[in-house]
Parts: sequence; structure tokens; C-alpha cells
Amino acid sequence: MSTSTDTDGPGPLLGPADVRELAAALGVRPTKQRGQNFVIDANTVRRIVRTAEVRPEDTVVEIGPGLGSLTLALLEAADRVVAVEIDDVLAAALPATVGARLPERADRFALVHSDAMRVTELPGPPPTALVANLPYNVAVPVLLHMLERFPSIERTLVMVQAEVADRLAAPPGSKVYGVPSVKAAWYATVKRAGSIGRTVFWPAPNVDSGLVSLVRRAEPLRTGAAREDVFAVVDAAFAQRRKTLRAALAGWAGSAAAAEEALVAAGVSPQARGESLTVEEFAAIAEHKPGREPGTGAGPGTAVRTGGGRTGGHETRRRQQR
Repeated sequence: MSTSTDTDGPGPLLGPADVRELAAALGVRPTKQRGQNFVIDANTVRRIVRTAEVRPEDTVVEIGPGLGSLTLALLEAADRVVAVEIDDVLAAALPATVGARLPERADRFALVHSDAMRVTELPGPPPTALVANLPYNVAVPVLLHMLERFPSIERTLVMVQAEVADRLAAPPGSKVYGVPSVKAAWYATVKRAGSIGRTVFWPAPNVDSGLVSLVRRAEPLRTGAAREDVFAVVDAAFAQRRKTLRAALAGWAGSAAAAEEALVAAGVSPQARGESLTVEEFAAIAEHKPGREPGTGAGPGTAVRTGGGRTGGHETRRRQQR
């Protein structure tokens, strides 16, 4: 897998010995239950910051900072960093780590001790970028929650399990195109941005990781349907992805005949399947839901940025990134 070719020393960043010493001092033992795999390679976190295109004027929100490896690299590049950490021990220790290793930047750092799925506001200026290392079971809901709640986030780079990265960035027609692909596309242009090998983590995970870049749409998707209504169509279509949309959307529309009527009105073949549709086509179907009163929502042709809702109440007990 790809790794950085930088030869710089770690400087204030955490190397393998630093990570192990910090973990030992805190009594932290990485566990599979929490999916904790600490990044121990300074070149990898530098590469993530470069790939995220973090700028000197950025306020970056980081989810799951763990021991602080990526946090320190972000602080070197951004104006401010706000880290959201759910773990009591890790949250308590991180400000001290920042103060000891980057004292001149400590006043540019803020910690929010919370489950990321429950975060509705952040201290300081609105975030302009999101950088995070997210685990399989919470990656999609956390990502969509943050994009919904904080429309000021223009650029996002997340490190996730490789198969999750593939799903997020999949185009229509792909075998792995599904709910995460469509909902991410509601907000942003999404693409794979690289691969991360297993050896840069301690302990080494049993899966490879991938980087996913999301650049928020310059203009919100133009639709007369609310985000919740569009996402309801997406969920229904992929709940029975092997069925035609006429059959898969029967429950959503009230009957198969009503679903066909909505599909035809939206310019979508009733025999198509959800995996072939763009987010714009899902929005068109939502606009023609049977019984929907004309003029509801934002109105035809109106740009809507209503964000991508929660897909679960999971806590962010994810693979901790350092």
C-alpha cells in the first residue's frame, strides 16, 4: 500500500515510541472492541494533511483524535483545530500532549469531549475542513451528520476501511454503489484519495484503509424536495436493491402502481434499479411522490442545502487515530 516518501524527522509529531509511551502512561491498551489502532508514522499523518489540502486559514474539525498524532500535524498546518473525542481518558490527556509538543500552537486548539453524533455546535469560528479517521461501523453516519450540521465545511478527508472508501466514492452502476454513495453525493464531489497500509498502525489492523476526499458542492442540489424526502427514496430503493424500482418503492409510494406513476413522472424507468440512478434522479422521484402537495418543501427549482441526516445513533467508538 502507498506510504509517504518523506524523510523528515517526526519533530513534534508522535513516532512509534512516543505512542507506546503515551499509551502506557495513560493505561490505554488498544482494544478490538473499540477498534483502536493508533497511527505511529509521522510521514503518514503529514501525507494526510497534504492530501486534505489544509490551508493556513482553515479551522479544522477532527473526529476521534486519540493520542493526538494527526492533531499535531493539523495544528502545524491550520489556523485552528477542534478535536471531538468520546473517550474519557484520551480526551483528558490530549490538551496536555498538545501543550507539551506544540506549546506555541496550544491556544489554537480546542477539545470537545462528546460523541460526534451528538455534536450540534463547535467552539470558535465555523469549521472549514473536516479530517478524521473513522471506523467501519460509524464512518457513514458520523460523516453525514457532520456535513449536515456544519455546512461551512468545504473540504473533507476521511480515512476509513478500504471497502467503506470504495462504497462512498462509487459511481452509479458500480456493484458497491449504494446508500452511502448517494447520500455523500448529495453534499459533495466524492473520490478515492489514496490507500493506507497496515504497518503504520499499532496494533496493525486486519484490513487496509483508504482515504476519501469530499469537496462540497459549489451550489446545493437544485430540487423541490427536502433532503429527508430524497433520502427516504434512497433508503427504500436500496433496501431491496435486487428489485426493480417499481417494486422496491411500492411501500414508499403506497403501491407498485403509484411508484410507477412517480417514476414515469420523474423520467426514470420503472424497470430500473436503484444502483443505476444518480442523486439528481432520486431527487426527481422524491418530487413526484404520490400525495405530495405542489409547492411543499423548498419549491420546484429551489436550491436546498438541508444536509444528510443521521443514519443511526452509534457512538463514535471508532478506530482511534493518532
